[in-house]
Formats: sequence, structure tokens, C-alpha cells
Amino acid sequence: MKHMNLIQRLSVIALVLLTAACAAPLGYETGNSMSPPNPLPTVRAPQVGQEWVYSKKNVFNSKELGIITERVYSVGSQITITRTTADGGQLPSEIQGPWGMISTDPHWARVISYSPAIPLWPQNLSGNWSKQANTKYQIAGYDGNFYNWNLYMSSNGWEQITVPAGTFSALRFQNLIYFENADPNKVDCVRKETIWFAPQIGRWVARESTGSCKIQGQINNESLEDTTQWQLQSYK
Repeated sequence: MKHMNLIQRLSVIALVLLTAACAAPLGYETGNSMSPPNPLPTVRAPQVGQEWVYSKKNVFNSKELGIITERVYSVGSQITITRTTADGGQLPSEIQGPWGMISTDPHWARVISYSPAIPLWPQNLSGNWSKQANTKYQIAGYDGNFYNWNLYMSSNGWEQITVPAGTFSALRFQNLIYFENADPNKVDCVRKETIWFAPQIGRWVARESTGSCKIQGQINNESLEDTTQWQLQSYK
């Protein structure tokens, strides 16, 4: 019965995702619409030493959450991207394999690993592409416990966007995610992201994310996640 309930919920959420495929961004970052580049650019291949520096803040209270440097550490069947704070503190690494398919994701509150890996950006850069990817995830430190993670990625067109690192031609896309929470008291968990991906740097230049869950047994039962914004400060 639990399995059937999950399938039913996934069917409902799939309809929501399809309806929202062309939705507007979360509303904090903005870009100017542009025609797709012709020819379409290729994504910069990873090389050891490439890096991207981002500011991260809480949108609701404008609190600066840190300056994070992400650097390509190794390239092979897996690509490891190390992450450090402004004072040199070590953060969990990101792992892709192959390039553009993420298997270990440190950008949420807890580090999670996907099996199989899922797309990190649209696989077609035309600006009119969507994909649903269903996978399992586990939380770092809790090996053996797998949960459902269902991603609907849709590109919304090309935009010119200005961030502290400069002005970029970027593909704006959205991630809508329905996931099974490790806490059984949290149900109908949804996350939404808007991302501006610049192929020439092999990474996103701006990113916004938010999410919510419902709490079983509570009257006011919606639990909201922080709305977080990242902006590219510099890259090489």
C-alpha cells in the first residue's frame, strides 16, 4: 500500500511539474531574454585547477552565508570538485561522472549521493528541452538507507545576465524535485531551483533554491526551507 501511495503521489506531482515547466524564476535574480546562440556553444571541458568563486546568502534576511570556492581537483572517470570557505575551511566535495552528471551533491543542507547519477544541467542547450530523471539517494553517513528522488529539469531559454563576475550569455533552467524525506514525519517534499548556466565557464553563474515539506499530524503543517541565492564572484 505504501508503494502504491508513493506512485500515486508521483503521478500527481508529475502533472504539476509539466504545468510549471515554463514557469518564471523564483524572482530574486533576473536576466534579459536573448535568442539562442548560433551555433550553440559547447560546454567547457573540465581541467584540474579550474575554479569558480560564489557568494551565498539567505534571501529572506539578506544574511551572507559565505564565500565558497569550488575547484576541479581531479579529472577521470569521475570529476572531483573540492570546495572551501573564504578562511580556508574544507567543505564536502562534489563528484560528477561523467561531466555534467552529478553523483555526490553537497549543495543541500546534508550531502547526498545519487544512484544513478542525474543531470547537473540540460543535456541539450537549445533552450527548449526537458527531462524527468528518477533516482535513489542516500545521506552521507547513513549508508544503506535509500530514498526516492525525482527530478524534472526544464530549460526556459537563453538570457543575458550580470553578476559580480561579469555579464554572461546563460541558459536559464529550472529543477523541480519531489523527494522522499529521510524523516518519515515529513511528506510531500518539493524543492524548486532556478539556475543560469554559462557553457563557456562550465558552470552556473547564478542559482536560487527553495523548498517545503508537510508535517504529518500538525495543523499548520508546512515546513519551509530557506530560499538561498548563489552568485558567481570570479572564475578561472
